[in-house]
This record gives sequence, structure tokens and C-alpha cells, in this order.
Amino acid sequence: MGELDGMTGLVVGASRGLGRGVAEQLSAAGAQVVAVARSASALEELASAHPPIRAEVADATDATAAGVLLERHHPDILALVAGASPLLRPVHHHTWETFSLNWQVDVRMAFGWIREALLLPLRPGSQIVVMSSGAALYGSPLSGGYAGSKATLRFLAAYAHEESHRAGLGITVSAVLPRLTPQTELGRAAAAAYATRAGASPDQFAARLGPPVTPQIAGDAFVTIAAAAGGGGAYELTGEGLTKLTDARP
Repeated sequence: MGELDGMTGLVVGASRGLGRGVAEQLSAAGAQVVAVARSASALEELASAHPPIRAEVADATDATAAGVLLERHHPDILALVAGASPLLRPVHHHTWETFSLNWQVDVRMAFGWIREALLLPLRPGSQIVVMSSGAALYGSPLSGGYAGSKATLRFLAAYAHEESHRAGLGITVSAVLPRLTPQTELGRAAAAAYATRAGASPDQFAARLGPPVTPQIAGDAFVTIAAAAGGGGAYELTGEGLTKLTDARP
């Protein structure tokens, strides 16, 4: 018996990196997984490798996608992992458009899906888990507004959890903040850029980061949170596992 038997998990941003790991591990834990991403070919490969996973091709920032897919699947676990890859350059080399990219994509996506989940609403006992970033804690000077947008995702999860409680919806909302990891395409590019900035080799810089967060570790973290049916909150994720963070608000 799996920890999530009988549950439906919908993973937004499931086609690659940590999102794929989340989809795979939710499925391995017994959940019926719906994988959402823009890339049909990547979703087909995922579903082929893991036949129980069902693919839904959609742009997560589309104004209608969240409402349509949540109405269709009514997930018990909604994992919001999708996001844009920031342009890696110093702040004065950004334009406003590149600086604000992750606000326009990541925050917009999470806001839309959380809003629809609370308005529908999802069933009592359902969980929303938002992928933020360790950059929300430590900054990210080579990625424009990335760190600020990821901090906002943490706040957004906390606000939504509070409103769910106030309205008696019984929906738990949590945020996961993974450390920078060279185990993903985005993480490799960022680690290489920061290694150059620090005058270190990519291997030297990766060693400073400690044990990496792998897609499987990220997926296991989402399973742990979903299976615990806990009280929301934010968690830092390293290669050694989850650490519950104190409330960011006064």
C-alpha cells in the first residue's frame, strides 16, 4: 500500500527537473497523477516511462487553464512547480522585462491556480504545495527579480492557507524552498554563473552547496508533506531533507 493510495495529484510543471521528480514520486506513492506542462513531447515521454501518469498539455499561466483542469480532476494534491528560467546577469544588465520575468510567470501562475482552488473549492483535506526557492532566503543577485518573486510565493501560500482556515475550507497550503541545485537545467546554469562570479570552478562551487537536491528528493519531500496532511507552513529543502521554517511574518 502506498502512502497516497486513493488520492489524485495534479502537478503543474511536471515535464522536467524537480517537477518531473514530484510527479514520479507522487505516482510511486500511489497517487493517480495528472502531469501538466506545455511540452507535449516531454509529457508523452513521462507518461510512457510511467504509464499510470496522465498527461494534460496546457500553459499554466493561461487564464482558463487552472479552472478547467481543477474542475476536470478535483485533485487531492495540487503541486505548483512550474516557473520561468531567469536571465542570469547582474542587475544593471537587466531590462525591466527580464528583471520582472518570474513575477509575470511564476507568481502569476501560482496566484491563478491557488485562487481557482479556493474558489472551486477543492475538497476539504486537499493540499496545495507551492515550489518556491531557497533564493527567497538567501537572495540571487544574478537573476533579477527571481528571489523576490519566490519570496512572494511563500507569502502567497501563507495567505491562502490563512484564508482557507478563516473560511472553513479545510485546504492546506504549504511552500517548499529548495536550495540551488546543479541537478536541474536551471540549477546547472545558475551554479555555473555563480561559480564564475566567485572565481571558482563549477565543481568547486557545487561542493560548497552541499548534498544536492535531486528530482527524487524533491518528489519525496512533496510526498512527505502530502502524506502528513499537516498544517501548512514553509519548508527549506536541502539534499538532506526538509526543515520547517518559522513564519516569515511578524
